[in-house]
Amino acid sequence: MEWFVREGSIVRKIWGKADTVLFIFAGAAGEFALNKAVDWLYFTGKLPADPIGRLFSTVVYARKIIFAPLDKANTTIDHIRGIHTAVEGARGRQIPDWAYRDVLYMLIHYSIASFELLDRKLSHAEKEEVYDVFYRFGRRMQLKELPVGYEEWLKSYDQHLKNDLTRSDHTTDLFRQYRKHLGAVRYYILLEAQKKLMPAPVKQLLGFGKSPLMELAVPVYKAVAFLRMDKLIHFILLPSAYRKQIAALNIPH
Repeated sequence: MEWFVREGSIVRKIWGKADTVLFIFAGAAGEFALNKAVDWLYFTGKLPADPIGRLFSTVVYARKIIFAPLDKANTTIDHIRGIHTAVEGARGRQIPDWAYRDVLYMLIHYSIASFELLDRKLSHAEKEEVYDVFYRFGRRMQLKELPVGYEEWLKSYDQHLKNDLTRSDHTTDLFRQYRKHLGAVRYYILLEAQKKLMPAPVKQLLGFGKSPLMELAVPVYKAVAFLRMDKLIHFILLPSAYRKQIAALNIPH
């Protein structure tokens, strides 16, 4: 059987661990709020109504593709493209190609940043492998102007951070909704995690500084996970609606 991501790939290791996926979600949730095209999800009304569920579903979709056979992965990607095409038809104009690329770029950056925060530094070859997986994802989505290779992507991502992000009323509203749906304590932890994962331009736009809490918490978190007490941490940190979904994210790689 041919897989979309080969067995033994570092990408499977990254996306097969619930803790890492949670951090990918946390970082992407913050950067996404700055995207100049975020109004597209306000158009459907789904994002402000359930921002945690909407963004988490994006992460789950990506994960399903990563662990799927090639044919099923391609079918899922085609389905995602079809959903967006229907939204474009309802609104009467197309989602900018750069907006699609930006979401893809977030998945690449936070995959690498989250794994390196919680586990170890990736080699250059492993980063190339991460990029290749999402490059093929983007090609199937019919995205244009995708960089060829990780080094070229770094340059493109840098341009994205400079050109495609802005702080807007949608940014303020999204973070307000995050707090509403998570509660004060979980929201504070979300912000602290974002400070550790985000590129400097993103943190600057959001007015974020350093995170002394995470400097202390990450080593403790690793120790707790090593002692197999991470389920207790998930119970404390996650809204009840997502606990079963998070538990199901752990997959042997």
